[in-house]
Amino acid sequence: MDATGQRPMTPEISRERIMQMIPHRDPFLLIDKLIDVKPAVSAIGVKQITPTEYYFKGHFPERPVVPGVLIIEMMAQTAAVLVVHTLGPASEGKLVYFMSVDNARFRRPVVPGDTLHVHVKCQRNRGNVWKFEGEAKVGDNTVAEATFAAMIMDN
Repeated sequence: MDATGQRPMTPEISRERIMQMIPHRDPFLLIDKLIDVKPAVSAIGVKQITPTEYYFKGHFPERPVVPGVLIIEMMAQTAAVLVVHTLGPASEGKLVYFMSVDNARFRRPVVPGDTLHVHVKCQRNRGNVWKFEGEAKVGDNTVAEATFAAMIMDN
């Protein structure tokens, strides 16, 4: 904690640490790391899109494209890690469930070789309910965006 009683900004959270914080595992852990983590405020999830991603076998094999719904899931996983990081060790391993997804927009395809940066910002939280805005980018280009709410649950 810093002098204000807040957790300080964390420059990076590794994949190994993510797996301690949320229960997702391969093949459904969809983020490689988080960077620029500001507790209760924002975080950026990073995913290097490789040609061997499991979903490319069936999602347009001749022209592989990351399914939009998985980009939304990447936003949710990034937000879940942010929530757990904000709340501290007692919340590690708890489930964070989607409650709503609003205003989802997909701007351009995400393909093998892209590095996806998933920006999530906390709009508010009340008790165990958190609301976020998410924006996924490849370079400077926004590829997807959505507003979503989630609830952290005791197991």
